[in-house]
Amino acid sequence: MMRSLFSGVAGLKTHQGKMDVIGNNIANVNTVAYKANSVTFQELMYQTTSNASGANQETGRAGINAKQIGLGVTTGAINTNITTSGASQSTGNPFDIQITGNSFFIVNDGSNNYFTRAGSFYVDGAGNLAMTSNGYNVMGWQEDPTAPGTIKQDTV
Repeated sequence: MMRSLFSGVAGLKTHQGKMDVIGNNIANVNTVAYKANSVTFQELMYQTTSNASGANQETGRAGINAKQIGLGVTTGAINTNITTSGASQSTGNPFDIQITGNSFFIVNDGSNNYFTRAGSFYVDGAGNLAMTSNGYNVMGWQEDPTAPGTIKQDTV
């Protein structure tokens, strides 16, 4: 009886974890660049009540499988797919940019580069494209002033 109670409690606790992930997804539905999570389950453990045996030629008996009793389920992993694009939504801000595919924006805090898919930007007082959430500058290449419409790579 205790095994069945343990199995039921493990299932309820794991289900609570899944509901927490779903609640987090709902709470962050309008957060810039939020990526929804999903839960993968796995067996918690088994209790072996009888071991397996091989065939016995002397007695003519075939082998028997092990007898195991499952003791519940647990969360195997919480997965986040960071390369899937969210739904497009018009904001009226020309600096709100959506990125698709396996790409990221590169932003800099003054000393370190970071990768992000959050595309909510503004133009700061110095004319730099920056993130609205933390002011990090967006990294990229300048347009070649001698050939409009072309990018001058390897320059800041």
